[in-house]
Amino acid sequence: MKTLLALVVAVPAVCFAQAPIIEISGATFRPMPLAVARPLTQDEGAKKRAAEFDEAFFFDMSACGLFQTLDRKSYLGDAKEGITSASTNFGNWGNIGAEALVKTQLASEGDVLIAELRLFNVASGKEDLKTSGRISGKDTRRLAHQLANAVYKYFTKETGPFETKIAWARKTPNGKDVYVSDWDGHNPVAISTGNINLLPALNPDGVQVAFTSYKRGKPDIYVSRAGGSPTVLVAAGRMATGLAYSPDGKRIAYSLAEGESAQIFVANADGSGPKQLTSTPYFINSSPSWSPDGKRLAFVSNRGGSPQVYVMSAEGGEAKRLTFQGNYNQTPEWSPRGDLIAFTARDERNAFDLFTVNVESGKVTRLTQDNANNEEPSFSPNGRLILFTSTRAGAPSLYVMTFDGNNQVALPMEKGSYTTPDWGP
Repeated sequence: MKTLLALVVAVPAVCFAQAPIIEISGATFRPMPLAVARPLTQDEGAKKRAAEFDEAFFFDMSACGLFQTLDRKSYLGDAKEGITSASTNFGNWGNIGAEALVKTQLASEGDVLIAELRLFNVASGKEDLKTSGRISGKDTRRLAHQLANAVYKYFTKETGPFETKIAWARKTPNGKDVYVSDWDGHNPVAISTGNINLLPALNPDGVQVAFTSYKRGKPDIYVSRAGGSPTVLVAAGRMATGLAYSPDGKRIAYSLAEGESAQIFVANADGSGPKQLTSTPYFINSSPSWSPDGKRLAFVSNRGGSPQVYVMSAEGGEAKRLTFQGNYNQTPEWSPRGDLIAFTARDERNAFDLFTVNVESGKVTRLTQDNANNEEPSFSPNGRLILFTSTRAGAPSLYVMTFDGNNQVALPMEKGSYTTPDWGP
């Protein structure tokens, strides 16, 4: 997949000033009021690509949970202001409540787009960050994501999520198709179309995408490598579903169902050497999710009477029940930070909502409520955001929020029915 989606990108060094680290958690956290000026353009080629760049960059800033991006209708700044501090009236930006200001400038050289970004502290008028980048080809959005990552890293000292990929299934008149796209749903690439394809899983190596498909009548697990034709990965004569890659990409976990039971298996990434981990006749074990150290698995089992989240060693052995609240908990997703597992639960209204459970303490925290059905959580690689599906606007759509349930935002995708998302590298 990395080969299929590769583009030529070059980024010069980034100049950082000293900044406090923003921690996106806790009762005292307050998103920083941020003004994002529209891009300045140096030539006609840049003008043609400015709107696309601006849309991607503004969404990144709005959806990441760090900032309160201020409504541009409130802006008092002169549209003719330059990109430097000397050409900026910081009083106008301060009067609308901005604490930070981002300005960008675009220029083109043939099919190469060049972008410069400057981040200012509005109160002091000080330039805190200066960075630039260029990209060959027409993927303007990727350059925007690249600069957004620089801003994110300045404030958090962590790698941002804006150049990562997500996978998802989209409903069609004939079934469901699987795609991989940018983190915001743009630039989708078809992985498997026709029939019913769902539950995609991105390998951490960025090359393989596994998914469950009914191409042969019953569910098997397929894999697509570097955008090639899908091949069967797991076909054991039983119903194979819900594959998850280990954090190092060297192993897979999945569920095999036969008769009235389903069991968790672990195998090498190529499907060889399968090992059965659970053995509960007449009970269902499904939806495995790896811990970030690769030593444990979270999964769903109804061995206690109702579907609940359990944890066990990735080598097998006794399983520990983790959730005790609610009578229908499913789709666990282990945070890359290791402390939380997100899951879907059916509440007292028979609606589905998202929760997290602390792996050590067992404390359950509710993330969504009173917004139709919210399901299928998937963490960003840095564990700061959660991708999920919601029916709050009608058909299931993809949304993103912070790991504690704040700043819930729909991805800017065309209208459709989207399910089973997975956030990859």
